[in-house]
Amino acid sequence: MEQDDGYRGIWFTLGQMCEYGDKYSGGLGTYTAKHVPLAVYAAAVHKTFFVYGGARDGQRHLLAMASYYDHEQHTVPRPTVVHDKGGVDDPHDNPSIALDEFGHIWVFVSGRGQRRPGFIYRSRTPYDVHSFELILEGELTYPQPWWIEGEGFLHLFTKYTGVRELYWNRSVDGRSWTPARKLAGMEGHYQTSRQVPEGGGAAGGARVITAFNRHPEGHPDQRTDLFYTETTDLGETWRAADGTILQTPLITPDNAARVRDFAAEKRLVYMKDISVDAEGRPVILVVTSAAYEPGPRGAPRIWTLCRWTGSDWRFTQLTQSTHNYDMGSLFISGDHWRLIAPTEAGPQHWGTGGEMALWTSHNDGETWTLSQQLTKASARNHAYARRPLHAHPGFVALWADGNPDVMSPSRLYFCDHAGTVWQLPAEMTTDTAAPILWPPGSVA
Repeated sequence: MEQDDGYRGIWFTLGQMCEYGDKYSGGLGTYTAKHVPLAVYAAAVHKTFFVYGGARDGQRHLLAMASYYDHEQHTVPRPTVVHDKGGVDDPHDNPSIALDEFGHIWVFVSGRGQRRPGFIYRSRTPYDVHSFELILEGELTYPQPWWIEGEGFLHLFTKYTGVRELYWNRSVDGRSWTPARKLAGMEGHYQTSRQVPEGGGAAGGARVITAFNRHPEGHPDQRTDLFYTETTDLGETWRAADGTILQTPLITPDNAARVRDFAAEKRLVYMKDISVDAEGRPVILVVTSAAYEPGPRGAPRIWTLCRWTGSDWRFTQLTQSTHNYDMGSLFISGDHWRLIAPTEAGPQHWGTGGEMALWTSHNDGETWTLSQQLTKASARNHAYARRPLHAHPGFVALWADGNPDVMSPSRLYFCDHAGTVWQLPAEMTTDTAAPILWPPGSVA
């Protein structure tokens, strides 16, 4: 397979223009929140493997890329073009990643409904991103593959059936898959999911949790409400947070999975992340908004934490954002809760993304403090900070930058637990290279 000579993200514009710019646009190499996970740490080789939507500078030609960060050597290799999307310029076709218990890396390249197929690839050699074999071509959008040790894949994804509906299927080996089964079809949905705990065998890692919104009349610009469900038996049974067994597919909004009736409050809901607290209780991160368009009409755009207490849902307003598609990741370790997200206004104020910030909480997410602004005085907005599965302190978030207002270069970044930021090298003349401390000239 082809190795590229540097790390460059895809730039995209939806073309749904409003008074304050496009509904979303910019550097979207780590888009969407519905592609999960985008990175995974492998302790056996001390590397964080990751995927992203790439493109060469000056082009809008999507390449599904895979690579890794070598924690011991503090280097990255030339990234591998796993799949050339053949002229597609849309990061809805970005990849997701999975790592099986044998060390093989799986890349799930998203399709777009029935118009463009998706693809599943498997590395030919364990812990190696240089060569992949094509395993499957078929209908899959927003892939969310979870490898359950000793069991195989539970794959959550979306089908376009006139609206966006949620499905799941299973595979013991990634090659033969069960028929897709519908999880929810209430006019349309977007979801984000997680395997918890992030590790262990069938007994310790078979729990998969997911949260999703609802699209009244099937229109994503009306997205609202919030639902939660989980499974511990690879999709055979789905339960609400209080343990109620749900009858799937869910087809009406008035059901035990509903976390909050945001529709009654006339609030739009944008999915960001999902995790669990120290007791294993679900925590959902969303941004709620007053309007789908960018600009002041949507204010306040509120980063909202939805926490299951064991008996009810509790809601915390964390901070506010300048754009509906500002996206970040939630990290929970004991009583230390962290959010890495572009919550601070960037150089393109009303555009997607902004300046990356680190927020912390030490009381189960009840109150939050802006601990550190990770990027400052940037030329382009930073967007879509993504959390690796089994995240190692040396690589806790991956994101891209880009100018939402005009086509621009897009660069890839990651940060460590301390908040130090590195840029992945955009040009490489050797097989491996060290990430560049960012901003240039700073001291770690």
